[in-house]
Amino acid sequence: MMSGNGKQGKILVIGGGISGITAAVEAAEAGQEVVLVEKRTYLGGRVAQMNEYFPKLCPPSCGLEINLRRFKTSPRIRWLTLSQVEKIAGGPGNYHVTIKRNPRFVNDKCTACGACAEVCPVERPDEYNFDLGFTKAAYLPYEMAYPSQFAIDSAVCPGTECGKCVDACEYGAIDLDMKPETIEVDANAIVWATGWDPYDATDVAGLGFGTYKNVINNMMMERYASVDGPTGGKIQRPSDQKGIESVVFVQCAGSRDDNYLKHCSGVCCMGSLKQARYVREQYPEADIYVFYIDIRAPGRFEDFFVATKNDEKFHLIKGKVAKITEDSNGDLEVVAEDTLSGKQVKQTVNLVVLATGLVPANGGAVQIEGELQRDEHGFLTIEQSMGGVFAAGCAKRPTDVATCVRDATGVVAKALYFCGE
Repeated sequence: MMSGNGKQGKILVIGGGISGITAAVEAAEAGQEVVLVEKRTYLGGRVAQMNEYFPKLCPPSCGLEINLRRFKTSPRIRWLTLSQVEKIAGGPGNYHVTIKRNPRFVNDKCTACGACAEVCPVERPDEYNFDLGFTKAAYLPYEMAYPSQFAIDSAVCPGTECGKCVDACEYGAIDLDMKPETIEVDANAIVWATGWDPYDATDVAGLGFGTYKNVINNMMMERYASVDGPTGGKIQRPSDQKGIESVVFVQCAGSRDDNYLKHCSGVCCMGSLKQARYVREQYPEADIYVFYIDIRAPGRFEDFFVATKNDEKFHLIKGKVAKITEDSNGDLEVVAEDTLSGKQVKQTVNLVVLATGLVPANGGAVQIEGELQRDEHGFLTIEQSMGGVFAAGCAKRPTDVATCVRDATGVVAKALYFCGE
């Protein structure tokens, strides 16, 4: 299938998460050339950092791998990691895009053997694991990363002053003299799939995030529960690596609040219910408390909610958390008002997980002729004044993975109209 008039065009996809990968695959299989730009060292976005999907509780590596297999075998897709769009000029059907590609310092000869990391003397915070651990300056982002290729973090690597990785690599894959490059691309249409970031809970007064080690956010919880996470999948207290006897999930941590994040992210309730099951699987006797404003489990997710709340040691408290404090043992006291009883509630637990909301990733500083239309929350609007530019997935609203896939497919159908002459 070609575009509506039978001609082949080119589509630029900004963002290599599940929405961007889906858009790229669907556009390529519709006969279009695709250039995908991703700022990270790997493709997969936030989905790659998840432990399990809800409601089936299956690993995201399964669905992601199916899409990546289609992606990798397509001759029409060109992908650029460590890259960001700097400038977009032109108009619908005739965009000219300037892309900056940063050096990886590892070339395509890399076999991911890991010899470079073994001899590397420098460590860096592991951003894939939300800085919960460390990697060497020469690192593979994660075990199943695509591309399966090491990278070197120039922010901490001493470069040729060290050079141990160059000597260790028998394949000649290390090139410490790599330079940034500028790539020019012409495109008929642009799909903006820049995804989302977790809301920074350090901004929220009283919750202790960033102050108390045993207060973590929901994405950190995903990494603790993941077998490729910092603890090998063992959920434990960050402060002392002890097991969990009790945990509080704080819903709407900064969300639906005029002082912080006004919107509801829609997926946080289901995410916490899923994570409650992570805890139950590892700690059959643990007490699990969820402080909530409303539990939102629409449609088919209601069954998941009902099955979870039937756990006799799963406690739902309708009330917004006002304050969290830590004692000398690292335990946390959570204070809230139970709005159903009108009484103040205090609960002491080992661990607190904040259900922080989704905020749109900004996609970097892009010079653009025209203006991207955003709503009051910073998400791209469905209708853009610039024809041929379309937002997909969480770039335009918070949503779950399955909806992102469907949305990206629909967006490509619109983008095809602008392809060809």
